[in-house]
Amino acid sequence: MRARTFAVVLGLGLVSAAICTRTGHAQQASAQAPFVPRQSDRPSPVDGDEPGFAPIFDGKTLNGWEGDPKYWSVEQGALVGEITPETVLKSNTFVIWRGGRPKDFELKLDYRITAGGNSGINYRSEVVPDPVTPGNKFAMRGYQFDLDAGKRYVGNNYEEKGRLFVGVRGQVTRIIGTRPPVVLSAIGDNAELGRLVSDDWNAVHLIVRGNMLMHALNGRLLSVTIDDDAQNRPTDGLIGVQVHVGPPMKVEYRNIRLKSW
Repeated sequence: MRARTFAVVLGLGLVSAAICTRTGHAQQASAQAPFVPRQSDRPSPVDGDEPGFAPIFDGKTLNGWEGDPKYWSVEQGALVGEITPETVLKSNTFVIWRGGRPKDFELKLDYRITAGGNSGINYRSEVVPDPVTPGNKFAMRGYQFDLDAGKRYVGNNYEEKGRLFVGVRGQVTRIIGTRPPVVLSAIGDNAELGRLVSDDWNAVHLIVRGNMLMHALNGRLLSVTIDDDAQNRPTDGLIGVQVHVGPPMKVEYRNIRLKSW
């Protein structure tokens, strides 16, 4: 009797396992089922980040980042760049993420900046010698999401130590290398888009794919740069954030996360 009972229990267990396996396969197949569009479907906002974003700043230390500690620290979960009356700069300097050289990627972060301040988010960039301040080991050349407290430059694409203003807020521009960048289209009024910039925290979203560079802020597209200057355009490089020559100021960056493609 015990043998027969054991056999029945074993058989039921095998049947149950088979059902669970089939159910698991079915759930997996369902999870991987391709999206089938309906005529009524329209693009919709994403609630939070799409899958694939990962933090590159831990909010507690400068681990993974390199810069001059005279200017860079961590305070209350933010990466802080500060110029004091005693540490006024003669040339721009950066704190640089040393975790890789992203090529095609998206970068999201929040920033805020004090009155009179100037900063920027560099990407596809290189460390270069600084002839003005030879001891500055953290000068960079490359694309930059420009930002300033006066909201004059926020969202521009400024190639630091390179081709300078390659994209301007409110425009789609193309770089061809034989003349100044060409305006292809308007995507908004420069002044109106500037009013989207808050005096408190602002959310930046960079979308960098191939030769197309998109700068967005607080959910609005500010500029698009198409770089057809194959001889001079960088295709990968470092990420860094800047303290800029000028009066004493403070800039803070937080929630820095990256998605590579």
